[in-house]
Amino acid sequence: MKRCEWCGTDPLYVKYHDEVWGVPEHNDRKLFAKLCLDGAQAGLSWITILRKEKNYYKAFDNFDAKKMAVYDQKKIDELLNNPGIVRNKLKVNAFITNAQAYLEIKKEFGSFDTYIWQFSDFKTIHNKFKSLNEVPAKTSLAEDLSNDLKNRGFKFVGPTIVYAFMQAIGMVNDHLTDCFRYNEVKKLS
Repeated sequence: MKRCEWCGTDPLYVKYHDEVWGVPEHNDRKLFAKLCLDGAQAGLSWITILRKEKNYYKAFDNFDAKKMAVYDQKKIDELLNNPGIVRNKLKVNAFITNAQAYLEIKKEFGSFDTYIWQFSDFKTIHNKFKSLNEVPAKTSLAEDLSNDLKNRGFKFVGPTIVYAFMQAIGMVNDHLTDCFRYNEVKKLS
């Protein structure tokens, strides 16, 4: 079975590639969590965050934005001492800031899903890349979404991070055309 080569042979990475990456996501909390986790990967590899994903969900109250938005210094200190997550002060504080911005978007748009997916006209963009060398690190659409998120107060949402997020949530299908998941994801969207 042919897969995108980026996932290698690590069983966790392969499972992520085969079951999660590129599948259209419309659950607000999952979208918020994925955006935060993609921001946590800044300067690191995705497998590092993937290995800590369960710890992140536990540490950040299952990504309940209402709880996260009001974290106090005691909770922040607890997070910065948690070996199960990346203990970076800027990233931890960004999760809190992002929770606040996320709640504002939900008020304005009714859902985070509506806000995010409007950027792709509520449909998946199916790219037709044949090799990893063709897959961009960012696109103009990612830059537009990144700028809008930043203007709304989000942190760790540069265009490269946002493009990774768009790939993860199935806004773009960047499975290579010879990957068995390309057509499967296409059918899901």
